Amino acid sequence: MKRFAILILMLLGLAGIAFAQQEAVPSQADLRFQSANQWLNQNNLSITTSPEQAFINDYILVMSEGLPSPNAKSPAQKRLTAERAATALAYRQLAEILEGVAVVGDTLVKDASLQYDVVRTAVEGFVKGAKVVYKEYNHQEEVAVVFMKIGMTGPQSFAKVMYEKMLGDPSVKQAIVEPKPAYRAKPVPIEERYDGLVIDATEQGFRPALINRIFTPKGEVLYDPSKISQKVLIEQGCGEYTNSIDKAKAALETRGVKNPLIVKASGTVSPSDLQVTDEDAVKIFSANQKTNFLAGAKVAFVLK
Repeated sequence: MKRFAILILMLLGLAGIAFAQQEAVPSQADLRFQSANQWLNQNNLSITTSPEQAFINDYILVMSEGLPSPNAKSPAQKRLTAERAATALAYRQLAEILEGVAVVGDTLVKDASLQYDVVRTAVEGFVKGAKVVYKEYNHQEEVAVVFMKIGMTGPQSFAKVMYEKMLGDPSVKQAIVEPKPAYRAKPVPIEERYDGLVIDATEQGFRPALINRIFTPKGEVLYDPSKISQKVLIEQGCGEYTNSIDKAKAALETRGVKNPLIVKASGTVSPSDLQVTDEDAVKIFSANQKTNFLAGAKVAFVLK
């Protein structure tokens, strides 16, 4: 992160302006930028305020404001330097959100010291993939606003960079995703044909991650997205994240799921790893034997 921090400082230096740090991330632009708020509404977008929201929305959108350089003389120079300053600050805000993104288990991007090179590359790719999607300049107030956006999943996303670096190298994969015994059981008869899984984690201290896993009480792995193809993970992520079971069902429909199995998490192994009862473990395992929905990451997590 040190090299990345230097990059941000250089960008701020080029902007030639100091900023007052915002105390809280606003959900929308203020009244000085009514067109910006209209743009958000028209595109059904919202400002990202937390890593959890980024996973739920499947994108990160930040807003930043910038003032003109003190050396700017003409109106055009004021506008350009204000926009440049706002853009530089947006990069920093993206990095701050990224620091709270969990990779797997208890591993945060900012704490993954054993995978420093991987994390640094992911951060650099994350920043390079970010795009300014909207900008506006208020001539009366002489302040610019910039919206910067990047997808969490998809061809040009942060997840693509991280998954390729994290799972593409066997040594890195082994270091980040600690091997766990896979769950094995004798399948039991299941009357219904389930083609997806909804796991209710509303009673648990659970948070989304690039790799979310499901364990049995004995520590056996039922679901480990690191075993899924990178193509599926890059395009869809390891699951859907919502705040209700109905929304979870609707989200899974986009993955072709018509009849998901619904279970309640019995606990957590880590903030990003859930646990289910032995009874539910057998049921999930048996249902998956018929349709193999876990291999397609057809899983939805319901958060608080």
